[in-house]
Amino acid sequence: MDARLPAHVEVSGLIRAAEAAGGFGMVLQKGERDAGTILLLTTHSGRNTRLWERMPQLDGSRIFVCTRDQDDENTREFEEYLARRRLSDPDCWMVELDVENAERFIARGGH
Repeated sequence: MDARLPAHVEVSGLIRAAEAAGGFGMVLQKGERDAGTILLLTTHSGRNTRLWERMPQLDGSRIFVCTRDQDDENTREFEEYLARRRLSDPDCWMVELDVENAERFIARGGH
């Protein structure tokens, strides 16, 4: 049996955790309700944006790994990557968490 939370439940929990810590979260793209891939964008006051995706590990788990850092001076490349990612997986969730030290919410995010 798969212990993974339905995607919509996990997304709601991440957004609520960011809000409880004084930040905010928002869904940029709504994906497949139960099994959609979750892509997380973490930022603090709109700076230092990072993209996190779940990657398979040797032990079979899947943990969030930072796959891209946005260059705050040149955001085009980062935005183009996100657009390509959306096209390649239209069922994925894209969620932004804007809160100080957002990584703390996803450090143990593997299922």
